[in-house]
Amino acid sequence: MARFTTIADFTRRLRIADRSPENTPITPMQAKTDILSGLTVALALVPEAVAFAFVAGVEPLVGLYAAFIVGLITATFGGRPGMISGATGALAVVMVALVAQHGVQYLFATVVLMGILQILAGIFRLGKFMRLVPHPVMLGFVNGLAIVIFLAQLEQFQTVDATGNHVWLSGAKLWITLALVGLTMFLIWATPKITKAIPAPLVAIGLVATLVIVFNIDVERVGDLANIKGGLPQFAIPMVPFDLETLRIILPYAIILAAIGLIESLLTLNLVGDITGKKGGASQECIAQGGANIVTGFFGGMGGCAMIGQSMINVNSGGRTRLAGISAALFLLVFILFASGIIELIPLAALVGVMFMVVIGTFAWQSIRLMRRIPRSDGLVIVLVTVVTVLEDLAIAVVVGVIVSALVYAWNAASQIQAKAHPSKSEKGARVYDITGPLFFGSATRFQELFDPESDPESVILDFDGSRVVDESALQAIEAVAAKYNAAGKTLKLRHLSRDCHALLSKAGQLIVDMDDDPSYQIATDYGVTLGRIGGH
Repeated sequence: MARFTTIADFTRRLRIADRSPENTPITPMQAKTDILSGLTVALALVPEAVAFAFVAGVEPLVGLYAAFIVGLITATFGGRPGMISGATGALAVVMVALVAQHGVQYLFATVVLMGILQILAGIFRLGKFMRLVPHPVMLGFVNGLAIVIFLAQLEQFQTVDATGNHVWLSGAKLWITLALVGLTMFLIWATPKITKAIPAPLVAIGLVATLVIVFNIDVERVGDLANIKGGLPQFAIPMVPFDLETLRIILPYAIILAAIGLIESLLTLNLVGDITGKKGGASQECIAQGGANIVTGFFGGMGGCAMIGQSMINVNSGGRTRLAGISAALFLLVFILFASGIIELIPLAALVGVMFMVVIGTFAWQSIRLMRRIPRSDGLVIVLVTVVTVLEDLAIAVVVGVIVSALVYAWNAASQIQAKAHPSKSEKGARVYDITGPLFFGSATRFQELFDPESDPESVILDFDGSRVVDESALQAIEAVAAKYNAAGKTLKLRHLSRDCHALLSKAGQLIVDMDDDPSYQIATDYGVTLGRIGGH
C-alpha cells in the first residue's frame, strides 16, 4: 500500500506543498494574480495556436479563434478552475488529413459534431471511467508530455533558408537565441526569490522582450511565424452538404477528436486537481469542452481541448480561479484586435524559455528514483506510456497503458488462486479443498489444474470461503471440475458460494451445500446463460 501512496503523491511532493481549498475565494490579491497569470498564459498561447494551425493546414486565425473561444467557455463553465484550453497539437495532427482531403469547411462541421459527442459523454457521465487510469499511467503521461513539449520547442531553433527549407540555426544567431532562452529561465527561477507580486514568467518575458527590442537583437520573433492581426470571429454555418455522405466523412474524425480531446482534458483535470487540491468535475468538463467546440465550429475555429503546458504555467504562476482562464482568453482577443503589432515583437526565445521551465516542472523527476522501489510491472507501464506518448499520441498511450496495467493485474490475480487440501472434520473419509484467491477468466484454467479426481477419495468438498467467483468463466471452470469428478464416479460438494452462484450452478445439477454464512456478492455474468448445457448436463 505504501508504494501506491508514493506514486499518488508525486505531484504534491514535486511541485506544491500548500494545497488550495476547494473553492478559492477571489480576493483583490488573488484577482490581481489571476489576471497577471492570464496575461502570461495568453502570451504563451499565441505561438502555440499559430503553430498548431499550421500543423492542421489552416490559417493562423483559425487556431487563434479556437484558443480564444474554447479557452473562454471552458474557463467559465469547466470542471476545474485553473485549467487552460485551446488549440492543441494532439488534435491538429488528426485534422490535417481531413483538411487536406476535404477542406476547412468539413473541419468546422467535424468540430461541431465532436462537441456534440463530448456533451453526450458528459451527460452519460463517461468521464468517471478516467478513475480506471492507474497512477503509473499518469506518471508516464506527464513524463511523455514533458518530452513532447520539449521537442516541440526545438522547432524554434530552426529558420527558413533561401530555398524555403527549414534549417537549424547556427553561428551567432544560435548562441544569442540560447543565451536569451537561458536568461528567461534564470529570471523565472530568480524572480520568486525577490518578489511574488508578479508571475515570474511574465517578468521574464517582459524583460527579455524589452532587451531584444531596445537593442534590436536579430532573433526570431512572434511576427516571423505569422501576422496575428484580425477581427472578431464571425458566426457561419459550415458550408458542407447536409447529407449522409458528409456524415460518413466527418463522423470517424469527430469520434477520434472527441476521444483525444476528452482524454487529454480529463487527465489535465486530474493533474491540476492534484496540484490545487480540487476534486471532481469530470462530467462538467466534458460538457464544457463539448459546448466550446460546438461554438468554435460555428465561428471558424479549429476546436481544442485542455492544454497541459499552459495549465502548468497558470497554476505555477498562482492562477487558481476561473478569472485566470477568462483573462487569458480575453487578453488573447485583445492581442488579435488591437495589440498584434506589439505581440509580434516578442522574441520566441523568451516563450521557449518559459516552456522549458514548464518541461522541468512537468516531468516527474522523482519517478526515476521510484523505478527502483515500485514493482517492475509498474515501471514498465511508466516507460511504455512515456514512449508511446512521444512516438504516437496521448490517447493511444493512455489506452495502451490501461490495457497493459489491466493485463498485469489479471496475471497477478490469476496466480493467487490456490487449493489447500485437508481431511474433513465433519465427514469421515472426505477431503476438503480450501480455495483462496479470486476465480475469474484469468485463473479459471489454473483452477481446473489444481485437482486430480482419479487420486482423490470418493467424497470431495470445495470450500470457497476464501475465494470469490467473479464471472462466467469461473462458473464454467467449476462446471468443468464437477464434470470430471462426476465422470470418475465421485461426489463433489460445493460450499460457501453466493446465492446467484447457487441459482446458476444448480441448473447443472451440482450438489451445493447451503451454509448460514454463504457470501452475498453477485458475479459479473449474464443470469440468462444456461450453464447446465456444459458437461453434458
